[in-house]
Amino acid sequence: MKFKLILTLAILVGLYTACKKDLGNYDYHPPSEPVVTEFRDSTFAALLGDSLILNPKITIADADPKKDLSFEWRIMVAEELREAVYTGFPLRMVFNLGPGLRNSKLIIIDNRNGLRYVVPFKILGSTEFSVGNLVLSDDNGTARLSFVKPDNTVIADIYKSFHNEDLPKNPVQLYFSDPLPYQPITNQDYWVLCNDPTTKSPVLDASTLLRKRYFNDQFFTQPSTINVGRLEAFMGTVPTGVVNGKLYVGVMSTAPFAPDYGKFANEQAGDYLLSKYFTRTPGFYFGFDTKSKGFVTFGGDGSYLGKDYVVDPDGTAFDPKNVGMDDLLFMQTGQAGTFYAFFKAPDGTITELGFNYTFDSSNKRVRAISKRVFAGAALVQTDSKWVRNTLNVFYFTSNDKIYRYNPLNEDLRVLDANFAGKKITMLKISADDNTLTVGTAGAVYTVNVSVGVNGVITKTINGIPGAAVDIVTRK
Repeated sequence: MKFKLILTLAILVGLYTACKKDLGNYDYHPPSEPVVTEFRDSTFAALLGDSLILNPKITIADADPKKDLSFEWRIMVAEELREAVYTGFPLRMVFNLGPGLRNSKLIIIDNRNGLRYVVPFKILGSTEFSVGNLVLSDDNGTARLSFVKPDNTVIADIYKSFHNEDLPKNPVQLYFSDPLPYQPITNQDYWVLCNDPTTKSPVLDASTLLRKRYFNDQFFTQPSTINVGRLEAFMGTVPTGVVNGKLYVGVMSTAPFAPDYGKFANEQAGDYLLSKYFTRTPGFYFGFDTKSKGFVTFGGDGSYLGKDYVVDPDGTAFDPKNVGMDDLLFMQTGQAGTFYAFFKAPDGTITELGFNYTFDSSNKRVRAISKRVFAGAALVQTDSKWVRNTLNVFYFTSNDKIYRYNPLNEDLRVLDANFAGKKITMLKISADDNTLTVGTAGAVYTVNVSVGVNGVITKTINGIPGAAVDIVTRK
């Protein structure tokens, strides 16, 4: 009994001692964490070439932030596959990382214990050219570029100011290569397209307006001559268009940030001369061959299919494979629906053709619905500008007037906008159909054509050198 009693007492003493020591394990205080006020997940604007200062309010209990903390700033430069790293507090730098939204993080190091805390944020880089209008104009045959700031201030002939040389002659189009949201490490470019056999058309960095290369470099094998009909963007940075009467399709077999992505390989081979009024859909291309005077098609990959379609016997208004005219004034088609094409006949008559088409794996046909003299034929001039809205209503110019034409009822009316006798040289329509952008000598106008409004001028930009040819707006 004495032995059992002694053993029991010994065990109790051991347990008491162990518990007594264990009390110290619960006397633990976690290290204080830094508190960053109004900074986490925020986005900060930065202007290229200007100072960027980030000075968030940071507090930490029982410590001095200036003595006990170290700071590291990491800004992702995705297009260069690297991070720009800065140390110290606050962040002070001349922002030179280019435009775009950049994922960034502030790393706070507690020097007392080595713990690191990550605070994410973003930087939105921009330049003075990130918001505004770039206008291409024709000044007595020579191309000019002017940048219009949001306050309507015009920086005229900016290309010559930057490069001390003139642009080529005969400006045709201002093409904007704009990456899609999932193409963050590709750059925005302006292509100043001119049909000048003696001078190359430049490609400019959209953020600086400085020349990066020439349009000739867009081709794997440069044609001996380059005559641009019209280009349009596909998938953001992939151009498609008519050059030298042939269809060119940008290469998409590489990564979007690869140097060869979007470049032109060979022309789409075939015996045709394509009008600049072509349409690209997800499954096919549709255009007009001025050589054979008929409508032609291309596969979804751009391969020339010619006139492999059937002419619908229910449509006898004209022969789609040979309309008998080659001077196509305007045409804009789409995936499906009724479409219209306007031709100038050899005798000077302006003819309007109405048609529709079906192109799928089992059915390829074109139906000729109507053929008639265009109701506005007497107003059409050689240099008239045309656009079509999504409701199949057309606008065209005649000297200093703009006319609205609805082919369903042949309704033709002149808009109210008054351009003081100045000939219209540019006509564009907004995606929502509510606004026309109109160019004349020395000016660009915004015209309201929304429902119930018959063309009211709402904005005027003066100071454009020469006559406006094209415009790109960035917001």
